[in-house]
Amino acid sequence: MTRARRTAGIIGGVVAAAGVAAGIARATPWPSALVIRSVFEKGAAETVAEMEPFVPTSGVTAQTGLRYAPGSPDTTFDLFRPEGEKGPLPAVVWIHGGAWISGASKDVDPYLRILASHGYATVGLDYTLGPEASYPTAVEQLNTALAYLDAHADELGIDRERIVLAGDSAGSQLASQLAVLTTSPEYAHLLGIRPSLRREQLSAILLNCGVYDLGALSTLNGILAWGFKTALWSYSGDKDWSQTYVGSTMSTLRHVTGDFPPTYISGGNGDGLTWSQSVPMATTLRGKGVEVTELFWPANHEPQLPHEYQFHLKFAEAHEALDATLAFLKRHA
Repeated sequence: MTRARRTAGIIGGVVAAAGVAAGIARATPWPSALVIRSVFEKGAAETVAEMEPFVPTSGVTAQTGLRYAPGSPDTTFDLFRPEGEKGPLPAVVWIHGGAWISGASKDVDPYLRILASHGYATVGLDYTLGPEASYPTAVEQLNTALAYLDAHADELGIDRERIVLAGDSAGSQLASQLAVLTTSPEYAHLLGIRPSLRREQLSAILLNCGVYDLGALSTLNGILAWGFKTALWSYSGDKDWSQTYVGSTMSTLRHVTGDFPPTYISGGNGDGLTWSQSVPMATTLRGKGVEVTELFWPANHEPQLPHEYQFHLKFAEAHEALDATLAFLKRHA
């Protein structure tokens, strides 16, 4: 299946989901969220299958389903390391996407295996999705995960002084939020969460196809706007999320400071989020004096690169993004 056909299929699935949800009671986001989740899960499975041929067949060790906190089946993580490396390694801690209401660390495990083969300890974090839990539960869980990785760094083979946060799509939003939490005491105070890491431990951050300004999302129209707004209602627990602390504190573009870590940021030219989210975030960070490495394409670039293009490793641009990511990690981790 071509990338264009797959993207069209996903959009078609979301349109169909909207039709199903239209006849359901509007007092709860649950029915619509679960339909959207099923569409995203199908797309994620296809993307995993597309990445698999590019994953090293040997040389990487894996520990999956490890637990970073008791009390929830969702507080688990996967760990990958290059085989034979005994010393502590810089860690790339990845938060999966899925519009805050779908996805799992297994969806990015193939990519983490690839990164691990280049000399990194890579960690894929799970967290409780919406509507099963409301904001800021996921942020609190992920902050707890960082505390666990710090406390158990020696046994996990992680260099606790060289941690790179990373994410894709909604996971990029969450990664950026943890980075602001770590680097801005004022923001940590507003959110009411004590950061688990010291600023010095955070070497860099990788942001792929993310969301950083919820205000821009709240003004959208059409079927994709319906999907985003339903997802954020499900995740926040509040249909009017844009008018509450949720919309403000999730909008990390408004809270970044000059202490934000060196940043790699990218998005496809065929992804609307690139123009409304990633490009403005890159501009804001540079304006704060943050070191930014960006990978964007002109609007007229062909082929049009969709949301999460970096995982579509059949295409040259995805390999360009992987090479840029590895070069960035080499400089900063």
